[in-house]
Amino acid sequence: MAPRANEQIALLMLLVDDQDPEIAGAADATVSALPRAALEGFLARSDASTEMRAFFAERGVQPAAVAAPTADAPLIETSLADEAPTAVATAEEGPADQIRESTVQKIAALNVAQRMSLAMKGSREERAVLIRDPNKIVAVAVLASPKLSETEVESIAKMANVSDEILRMIGFSRAWTKNYAVVHALVRNPKTPVAMSMNFLSRLNDKDLRNLSTNRNVPDVLRVSARKRVVIEK
Repeated sequence: MAPRANEQIALLMLLVDDQDPEIAGAADATVSALPRAALEGFLARSDASTEMRAFFAERGVQPAAVAAPTADAPLIETSLADEAPTAVATAEEGPADQIRESTVQKIAALNVAQRMSLAMKGSREERAVLIRDPNKIVAVAVLASPKLSETEVESIAKMANVSDEILRMIGFSRAWTKNYAVVHALVRNPKTPVAMSMNFLSRLNDKDLRNLSTNRNVPDVLRVSARKRVVIEK
């Protein structure tokens, strides 16, 4: 699903360990189907993480002698047989809340394959609904959408009603975490894994660090660590 090689690999690595055996099995089968030469070339690139190289080393795949020139192309192409009908309501249907209700109702009538297709190709309004889908594969498809903007990623990072796996995927993306607003949103989100939030503390500016040190909505260990950093910097 993901449009770029590095995103495909990162998502597959997370899904291989999914608690749902069907999801984990599908991810493992996809990993096995990755073209060997293209994969080895990607692993030789400087932007391939140590974790990625270790993951594939356990499967007998080593980096090639010559790195792939780009990681923009996908390693594997997957198309969905069922195309999802658009769930966008027109302006004539009513105010924003009515449009959203219409979108939710239409999405509820779709099967999993159709929701995945809509997550990849639909509108921003539809992605905002689908990112909270109880089926993790659908929510992951939203993150893999080529239409997803950094502004949307920031909004998702602020959501306390999304899966912590989704927040973890955002936090693992080097491209998204280059954006300070995304990092700040993740740290402030109580659903973000604590270890990840702790790693991002050093990225916060003084003002945001002070605000975090008094934020009762974040885990105690994160708030205390922020307070210690404020004292040290003083």
